[in-house]
Amino acid sequence: MKEGHEEENVRRDFLKFTAQQIKSDLILHHPAVLDRFKSTQSDRSYQFWERRPYSSTMVSRMAVEQKLDYMHNNPLQEKWKLVNLPEEYCFSSAKYYLFNDPLFSFITHYTEHI
Repeated sequence: MKEGHEEENVRRDFLKFTAQQIKSDLILHHPAVLDRFKSTQSDRSYQFWERRPYSSTMVSRMAVEQKLDYMHNNPLQEKWKLVNLPEEYCFSSAKYYLFNDPLFSFITHYTEHI
């Protein structure tokens, strides 16, 4: 996170931006799926993220790698069975870390920060 930016504001902006991107993609490519994200809240039509998501500051490379492994392998879990390999999941940063996929050019490698 760049100096002068507050963590809470960065988190809010990230969640808002990504939710808008997810919604736009669903409208264009998977309109039937969009209904799964209908919200019961009066302040929004759709809900993509938890209202109070858990966040944790990563203070070691080992902690970051543990969380990335968990996220990258989550789509492979028996209950999801979405893909066979982490890099096959279209929303996974595994492609960035394995192949430097330009689709994820908005992120930087964690080793540059910790």
